[in-house]
Order: sequence, then C-alpha cells, then structure tokens
Amino acid sequence: MISAETAHEHIRQCVQALPGVRVPLNNALGLCLVNAIVSDVDSPPFDKALLDGYAISVKDKSPTLRITEQVLAGGVPHHAVEPGTTIRVMTGAPIPDGADAVIKHEDVHQLKESLIQFPTKGVVEGGGIMSRGTSFHSGQEVLPAGKSLTTIDLALIAELGKAKVQVIPRPQVAVLATGNELVDVGRPVGPAQICNSNGPMLLALLESQCVKTTDLGIGRDDPEMLHQLVQQGLKADVLLITGGVSAGVMDLVPGVLEKLGVEKVFHKVRIKPGKPLWFGKQEKDGKSTYVFGMPGNPVSTLVSFELFVKPMLGMLGGRGYSTLSTMTGRLTDAKQYRGNRTTYFPCRILYDAHARDKMPVELLPWGGSADLAAMTRANALAIFPAGDYELPAGSEVEVLTLSSSNVI
Repeated sequence: MISAETAHEHIRQCVQALPGVRVPLNNALGLCLVNAIVSDVDSPPFDKALLDGYAISVKDKSPTLRITEQVLAGGVPHHAVEPGTTIRVMTGAPIPDGADAVIKHEDVHQLKESLIQFPTKGVVEGGGIMSRGTSFHSGQEVLPAGKSLTTIDLALIAELGKAKVQVIPRPQVAVLATGNELVDVGRPVGPAQICNSNGPMLLALLESQCVKTTDLGIGRDDPEMLHQLVQQGLKADVLLITGGVSAGVMDLVPGVLEKLGVEKVFHKVRIKPGKPLWFGKQEKDGKSTYVFGMPGNPVSTLVSFELFVKPMLGMLGGRGYSTLSTMTGRLTDAKQYRGNRTTYFPCRILYDAHARDKMPVELLPWGGSADLAAMTRANALAIFPAGDYELPAGSEVEVLTLSSSNVI
C-alpha cells in the first residue's frame, strides 16, 4: 500500500499527453494548443474608426467643413481629408489619409447636406481612432502553447484567418461497472440487487473534463464476460472500472487486466475511502491505454475520481497534472480522529461573504463509503491525516472542493 503522494507521482511519471491533431475551430473549445499561435498580420490591419462620425485633421481650424464622401465598414476611402473638408465614417471603417481624429456624429451641427460645423475644443489627435497594430503586430505570439482554448481565444484565432488549429484531442474514456448485484437504472431490482449508480455518476463527472465517453454498461463477475468488456474498453485512451478490485472471492478485475497485458503500476492507496484503487497501463501497437480499477462503493469511486482520475485526464489532454483545489477552513464542531489512513470526510463549506478569516466547515453525518446520500449535501471533503488526535471547534482543516458539487 502506498501513500496518495506516491500514487500521484507514479501517475505523473506514467502518463503522457496525447499526440496533437489538427481540428476545425468549431471543435477546439477547451482543448490545449500544441504550438503557440503567432500572428502574421497586424490587428487591426489599418487605422479604423471607433465610432460613427467625421474624420478630420486636428490642425485644420476651418469654421466649417465640407463632406466629400462617406465610408462604411468594409469600404475604402477614395479621397484624402484636405483643409476645409471631412469624410463621414462608420464604426470599423478605415481612416482616410490626412485625418488624425474622428468626431462623434452627435457633436456635429449640420448646416447643409454636405456642410458641418463642430466645436474645436476637446478634439485631440487620435481621438475616436484605433491605430493599426494596437492589439498586436505581425510576428507577435498571441496565444501560448499549452493554453486551453476559450471562446475568446477561438474568436482571436478566427480573426487571424486560421480555420484549423493544432490541439491535443479529447481523450476517449470508457466506463465499466462490475458486480453481480448491479442492475441498470430503470430495470426491476431483485432481492440483494442494487441499481448501478457508479456508471451514471462517472459519466456525469466526465462531462466537465473535455473528454469523449463510452458506456460499457455492467459486467458480471464472470471472467469471460469481463475479459470481453475490458478488451473492448482497452480500445479507449482511459478505462475506468468500478468494483472487483479488492480482496474478495469475486474480485476478478486485476487478474483479467493482467491476462490482457495491462501492467500494474500500483494497487492500494493509504486513503479512506478508496483504499483498493488499482492503476495500470497497456502499451499495444504504439498506443497507450491507462486503466483505473476503482472500489465499487460509490463514495470511494467519487473520491478516487477527484483525487487521481481528474488530474490524470488533465495531463493526458495537455493541461498538465492539475493540482487539487484545496483551501483551509475552520471546523464548526470538534472532531475526534483515529485512523492509519488519510481520510476524506464529506463536509460543507459554509460560504460567508462577511467571514473575516477562513470559511466555516461543517462535517456531515456519514455512514461510510456506501453512503451516497450524505454526499448530496457535501460540496467538499475535509482531509484528516492519519493519526490519533482531537481537533477543537475552530481548528483549521484542509478541504478539497468537489467539481461534482453545487456550491452555494
């Protein structure tokens, strides 16, 4: 049995980002750039009007100006601004030669159809104009390699005229729940049977992880059936298996994985819940598949996902091995702890905008790794290191915020 820190280190050393692929912009949201994006144009590519108005020369002190033409966005000026003249421009239109400011339409008094008068006070050179290259210049790096692309990033890449981009693709993740006691949700539940809650939970957790998923359903505690389902799951980049990894008579998953050529990296981690966690890797035909065998109890599955699967998916997708989102709070009640494993205890952070110090943390009534109902009220896990100690109310405690929670 190894510590959680050692397990993290093994995963870091084992996992590599997927090879880059070229995809259309519309398919790139949330994916990581393989290479930096370098602009080959200035932005904007010309001096442009920031508002509807009149392009003028600040040095021209003529009492009235004659309008010589109108330039719309997308149009090109055919005249220069000369003494005694102005050109009407719309927002986004190029600034004509000879002009160095744009006056708002609302600030102008129109004497005739083609003659205007405007106040000369307050007009400054460059006013109402966005100069060429204000945002960035040709040859400038605008997005670094490794950045997860946001909607704004995609808009910027589109501005550069790039229809496709080189990114790390979405990992393909297969999910398999095992156990003779499981039935699909919506099916009749017989004596000593329960509904499969781990499968739907994992698929929902994966929704926010920028991956593609395959639901392999339920595998019975039968070596041949498990062999077929696991073999199918190994076609994915990641295979998540729940149940069958502990030390029971019907815990068949490690043996099946070994027969299929999955090399064990570690088995059992010194945490509670989640101790039986199994992790391994298969190398076949130049492709790597990473396998997590997680305990069958749903809270153990959730903790295993938050602690280990989630950071690994970040690394596989090019985002690096994401650090756990922890914070320090204060216990609302005293806690007596005794145990030889680090425990992740369901709790609720009582977010308080008026709190002067660390947020209050309320430990929830919890019946153990099978008590999924307790987790419906939790938005975090309080971390209690191994030992025998008592923490008075108000003591500091480290908490792991849950991606699966609805924080209010």
